[in-house]
Amino acid sequence: MATKTSQPRKKRLTDEYFDMVHQFPLTSITSEKELDEAIEHLDTILKRPLSSPGELAYLDALSDLVALYENEHHPIGPAEPHELLQHLLEARQLTQQQLCLQTGISKSTISEILSAKKRFSLPTIKKLASFFNVSPSLFIK
Repeated sequence: MATKTSQPRKKRLTDEYFDMVHQFPLTSITSEKELDEAIEHLDTILKRPLSSPGELAYLDALSDLVALYENEHHPIGPAEPHELLQHLLEARQLTQQQLCLQTGISKSTISEILSAKKRFSLPTIKKLASFFNVSPSLFIK
């Protein structure tokens, strides 16, 4: 007698999903060679428009397999506070001068922080956290 699972699958997989699995099976990545092949396959998929839920489900699953392998074999440590500030500037497409004008932090302070010559002061942390709407802990090592 078959038993029902408590939660049915939310999506029904399409033929595109199974075609993609047939072309490049979704199995654990166990070597650098397999990682390179999986990344190359992901790049190929991402170069074309994805339209079906099956294609998106396949892409999610293969991406998860790549991430699992990379997290175990190529871990990335936490970023330094000045690197996070640089990332926030780039993400918002802001210059140091614009940040200076909008936060009241001197341009020399911002420049010295970004070049890791100066540490974040508490008032600077508060201003940056408020401006970027992030936790102040991002700027504390």
